[in-house]
Amino acid sequence: MTLQTPLFLARDEGEHHHFLNNLFTTKVDGERSAGALTCMEFLGPKDFGPPLHSHDIEDELFYVVEGRLWFSCGGIETEQGPGAVVWLPKGIPHQFQILTDTARVLQVTTPAQFEEFVRTLGEPSQTPTLPVPTDVDGAQMAQVCADFQIQVLGPPPAPRA
Repeated sequence: MTLQTPLFLARDEGEHHHFLNNLFTTKVDGERSAGALTCMEFLGPKDFGPPLHSHDIEDELFYVVEGRLWFSCGGIETEQGPGAVVWLPKGIPHQFQILTDTARVLQVTTPAQFEEFVRTLGEPSQTPTLPVPTDVDGAQMAQVCADFQIQVLGPPPAPRA
């Protein structure tokens, strides 16, 4: 059993990655949590939304810190803003989209591994800033998703009015 130690991180502290044109900051990784969970904060731009997908392994919890997002999970659609908690169970297709200029969300996945997904597909960043947008390699993303047992089931959401 790994002895866990306390961790105290301020906003913008942690391991930063530019991931799918977002900034992801690892707060607690699987090593620190003995595999129990991953906690990341992400900052994303307006209209960002992942493809429709489901996770075979992880449940996801989102806490909206800033901004508004649209969520769809299991046929239920909702818009949520600061202070909202969204639970996305494994095995249920879901997606989301940022509706405001930016959004900041705390994301917890259990069990841990999501930080490894971000490290594999993302690029390390020394600063906690959004990346300059680049084209996403869909084939690479699909392969890395498959490697982490994330099923890509459809396209990203179209921009919402």
